Amino acid sequence: MQALLVDSSFWVAVGLVIFLVIIGRAKVHKLIGEKLDERAENIKRELEEARRLREEAQQLLASYQRKQRDAEAEAEAIIEQAEAEAKRLAEETRSKLQEQVARRTKMAEDKIAQAEAQAVKEVQSLAAEIAVSAAQEVIGSKLASGGAARQLDKAISEVKDKLH
Repeated sequence: MQALLVDSSFWVAVGLVIFLVIIGRAKVHKLIGEKLDERAENIKRELEEARRLREEAQQLLASYQRKQRDAEAEAEAIIEQAEAEAKRLAEETRSKLQEQVARRTKMAEDKIAQAEAQAVKEVQSLAAEIAVSAAQEVIGSKLASGGAARQLDKAISEVKDKLH
C-alpha cells in the first residue's frame, strides 16, 4: 500500500474523485445543464426571429417586385398613350396643313380669276373707247352737217353705254 501512496497516478485519481464529488454535491452539473438549456433556448429564439425576419423580407421583396411590375406597366401605358397622342397630333396637323394649303390655293385662284376679269374688263373698256374714238373720227369726217353730228353723238353714247 505504501507503493500506492507514493505513486502520482494514485493521487491524480484521488484528486479527480474528490473533484467529482465536490461538483456532484454543489450540483454544478445541473447549473451547467441549465446554462446549456438557456443557451439552446436563446439559439431557438434567434432562429425563430431570423425565420420571421426572412419571411418579412420575402414579403417586402414580393411587394417591391409587384410595385416594380405595376410601375413598368404604368410607364408602358404612358408611353403608348404619348405615342397615340403624337400620332393624333401629327394627323391633325397634317389635315390642318392640307386645309390651309387648299384654302390658300383657292384664295390665289380667286385672286387670279379676279385679276383676269379686271384685265378683260379694262381691255374691253379700252377697246370700246378706241372704237368710239375711231367711229367719231370716221363719222365726223364724213358728216359735215350739225344735225347729223347730234344724232351721231347720241348713237355713240348709246354704243358706249352698251359696251361698258
